[in-house]
Amino acid sequence: MPTAEGAAPFVPKTRNLDRLRRAAATCRGCDLYRRATQTVFGLGAPDARVVLVGEQPGDQEDRQGAPFVGPAGDVLRRALLEAGIPLDKVYLTNVVKHFKFEERGKRRIHKKPGRTEIVACRPWLNAELEAIRPDVVVSLGATAAQAIMGSRFQLMKDRGRFLPTSQAPKLLATLHPSAVLRAPERADRHRLYRLLTADFRVVASELDGASRGRARMARKRPASRILVAKGRLATPRG
Repeated sequence: MPTAEGAAPFVPKTRNLDRLRRAAATCRGCDLYRRATQTVFGLGAPDARVVLVGEQPGDQEDRQGAPFVGPAGDVLRRALLEAGIPLDKVYLTNVVKHFKFEERGKRRIHKKPGRTEIVACRPWLNAELEAIRPDVVVSLGATAAQAIMGSRFQLMKDRGRFLPTSQAPKLLATLHPSAVLRAPERADRHRLYRLLTADFRVVASELDGASRGRARMARKRPASRILVAKGRLATPRG
């Protein structure tokens, strides 16, 4: 049965993503679990530098149990690669972990999650971000951005630039890749895809800058701190 605390009672106190994933499979924090096929937890490297947060799993994600495996996922991965963001540096997840839909004949049509469901599921996203501690969080679409930044956040006004957030050094909001697919005209699809890729290039530039900064700090490490021990370089503790 759903609880007044949402998902919180189901979230174990751990930073191990595998343990979190197993626990999420039994979550009853809101009513969405009743109709969904399964919980769709996040997927990616536990040391990912970028966490991409969408709204909720879609029909294919619900069936396969993994995020962004449908057509929107194809758009997302192509845009990431074009922008120069390696897929092995990315963790994919959603604000809501169960598929919300309405049936039209044999089809299951996406239905936007409500505020109650977003709040109920938020402890899982908090746990993922605490476990990974990424350099950058990228919210995909207005629902994800508002879930993190508050209901007054305006996607098209504030997208494409870094903003502070309590759970990562920087957050950038951009379009959801499904928006590219939904655009009725080919010219609009190209325009939205260019916006998405441009925003990802901002993220890629930030990651490159952070990597260069770490490399400079490593080169500046005092030579006295480096010892030769048993034929290999070792850094003393303390």
